[in-house]
Amino acid sequence: MILACDVGGTKTNLALVEASSAGLQIVRLETYRSRQHASLDEIVATFVGSRPPRLEAAGFGIAGPVLAGRVETTNLPWRVDGARLARGLALGRVSLLNDVEAHAWSVLRLGEADRVTLQAGTPGSGNVAVVAAGTGLGFAALVRGEGPVRSIASEGGHADFAPGDDAEIELLRRLRRRFGHVSVERVVSGPGLFHVYEFLRDESPRDEQSWLAAALQEGDPSATVAAAALQGRSGLAERAVLFFLGAYGAEAGNWALRTMATGGVWLGGGVAGKLFGGPPGTPAAWRARARDAFLARFRDKGRLSPLLEAISVQVIVNDRAPLLGAAYVALQEAGR
Repeated sequence: MILACDVGGTKTNLALVEASSAGLQIVRLETYRSRQHASLDEIVATFVGSRPPRLEAAGFGIAGPVLAGRVETTNLPWRVDGARLARGLALGRVSLLNDVEAHAWSVLRLGEADRVTLQAGTPGSGNVAVVAAGTGLGFAALVRGEGPVRSIASEGGHADFAPGDDAEIELLRRLRRRFGHVSVERVVSGPGLFHVYEFLRDESPRDEQSWLAAALQEGDPSATVAAAALQGRSGLAERAVLFFLGAYGAEAGNWALRTMATGGVWLGGGVAGKLFGGPPGTPAAWRARARDAFLARFRDKGRLSPLLEAISVQVIVNDRAPLLGAAYVALQEAGR
């Protein structure tokens, strides 16, 4: 049995995973609100309980940089120590990796039902790039060469936001006044979607309907904007989402170039699945507009635009993918 964990800024998923000739199968899954717990160790202890299962390996995908077996989480006040987790689980070691790196290890094992194709591209066997927008923005890649496949973790979401048109330049100026340094994830993330909405609303305040202004005061404002756009209830929300998807596409295209991802680009995290898939009944016309807004900027790379047009782009719609990736890495590092 393998223990797999996916730590995000808002929730932490823990699973028991069985490995067989048929692949990896999740047999138990629990979700915890991250900020309701003082540490990851506390959540793991709650999950395993007083009668912990007999484990052969454990893998943890964590939102934050993994350095020397430890992680200081980016969006949580946690310090994760791999050696301490291993002692608590009676294992010699555990596998710690960045959460988007765990996404990357899962993609080669996902089926047709686990993805939505935005661009078919030309099938290739080169490097694979993953971009995941959620609470933050993460990047990772799988590198293929003569030897075994290797993974690359990244904290590219904290790199500088680079505007691609006049509207994005104005957005950057607005965010610089507010935050000082403007990272990419200030724009391309769940919270970033609301930053975009606020910018467009302030440019055209009369376009915000009263019901939407009231709804934004309750719950998650980014989710409210996304829902209003998908339901066709707000032109301002639609503009914000399409603006956001253009910025997302530009960053995904940048990462595809930096990793030479001729093996495909995969979009993970909660944002892409919601905006490109949407709930049942989402109009096909909306899905097409969302796809076109993303791909227009993804492909817009000057002389190398033909290269981007040939790269497949997939959206991961299986929210258990990071758990499967963490479990796979744990098995590999345990010698299985």
